[in-house]
Amino acid sequence: MPVLPPDKILKLIPSLFEINITESQTGVNLFRKLEKFLIFDDGFIYFANPDSLQLKYNYKKHGSNIVDTLYSLNKELKTFVFSKGGAILNSEDKLIKALEYTGLKSFIVSKISIKSTVFGLIVLAKKEENYYTKEDLTALDAASSILSYVLKDSELSSVFKLQLKALKEGIIEKNKAYKTIKEQNEKILEADKVKNEFLANVSHELRTPLNSILGFSDILSTQLYGNLNQKQEEYVNDIKVSATHLLGMINEILDMSKIEANAMKIVKSTFWISRAVDEACNILMPLAQKKNITLNKNMPVDFEVFADYQKIQQILYNLISNAIKYSPENDTVEISVSANNEAFKITVHDNGIGIDKKYHGKIFAKFVQLDSAYTKKESSTGLGLTITKELVELHEGKISLVSEVNNGSTFIVEIPF
Repeated sequence: MPVLPPDKILKLIPSLFEINITESQTGVNLFRKLEKFLIFDDGFIYFANPDSLQLKYNYKKHGSNIVDTLYSLNKELKTFVFSKGGAILNSEDKLIKALEYTGLKSFIVSKISIKSTVFGLIVLAKKEENYYTKEDLTALDAASSILSYVLKDSELSSVFKLQLKALKEGIIEKNKAYKTIKEQNEKILEADKVKNEFLANVSHELRTPLNSILGFSDILSTQLYGNLNQKQEEYVNDIKVSATHLLGMINEILDMSKIEANAMKIVKSTFWISRAVDEACNILMPLAQKKNITLNKNMPVDFEVFADYQKIQQILYNLISNAIKYSPENDTVEISVSANNEAFKITVHDNGIGIDKKYHGKIFAKFVQLDSAYTKKESSTGLGLTITKELVELHEGKISLVSEVNNGSTFIVEIPF
């Protein structure tokens, strides 16, 4: 029999809504409310998984029934668990055996469900046999319809708390990471600034003695102050070649530091294109002579351009010196210049080692040097083509490459008038 008459039970059931779902003792509070109109020695609340029941709350600390334990369900038990309606059971029923109770003999089971969807069970138990009646089950079913919503809100509240905690921790971690990255970026920028200033200062300091070496080697090669024997002429020429090569490398480092610092500016003037080509070829003549390479200039018509003279000369210098460097001895480097109404074109062609198509997009990146037995013999900063591309783009022009392995390379520069 129910502990209380039906009219008193109906008055007590609404009090179930007063359970504070924010408290950690939600399960205990539920059982205490149920105690007001039902008698039981122990109580259990399970949540249903597809193949098991998980003990979520128990009234007393029952030795063999630990919270969060999973109990497997066979096909028959799953049919019972997920169907509507409660039941009065005893210790011999399959569900009771599956849940592994000890010392309890009478049970009433009610389903926890919302909108016909079962998501758990409430089990109340007594130590005496045949204790519960249909009236007890009716009272528990009435209570469980309300407890279903209380339990749902309690579980959602726990989930939301976990999500909110994770979100807060994530925001804190993100802010810490952002602060760390910001500090590291500031250090990197400062280090980069110091590096660029150092490179600029060192480059300036190195260029002064190198210009002296080049100047004095030029004077010696003219033999104005006395004749040189064949060996001496050879050594003077080696000095000029090495100094020219070293000066080119220093200029590349200095130019790259200017480009990275956005300090590279163009100053345009009007000049004849042949002047820039001739000067670049004259500077590089010692390098070409050392490998017995002919610099063949192809300029059908000379014309004036409006551009930065030093930058155009440097573009020519970088492309021609590369062509000399990677050409075989006793060969020819072709330098062609042409124009139309919109732009002028500089083309430098060599018959050297060539460049595989897979590297065409990479060779203009900083510090890139192709890996081959021949290129390992040639010293380079890997900045020449990077700087050349930057100088062309400062003139709003474009640079392209036509090349195949062992079939030479052709670099094409187009700069608008």
